[in-house]
Amino acid sequence: MEARAHVLVSGMVIGVFFRATTRDLAASLGVKGWVCNTGAGKLEAVFEGEREQVARLVEFCAKGPPGAHVDGIDVRWEEHKGEFSGFEIKY
Repeated sequence: MEARAHVLVSGMVIGVFFRATTRDLAASLGVKGWVCNTGAGKLEAVFEGEREQVARLVEFCAKGPPGAHVDGIDVRWEEHKGEFSGFEIKY
């Protein structure tokens, strides 16, 4: 079953390779979408793919890569739209 999650992560999430690690994990799981830093010092992402794989990415975002410190995560599960052809880091 396909799923979509819109994630907003707060904490020490910039300058710790969070975006690159998320992109690499998404690619290995076959998940499509994007990740970016917000102007408010948070990380935002949209994941689309098989629900189990999307859930694994959400779990990763709750912890982050080494060096990150996640204070909070807001996850909104949405209807799958199939609008992405791959996974990218937005700048």
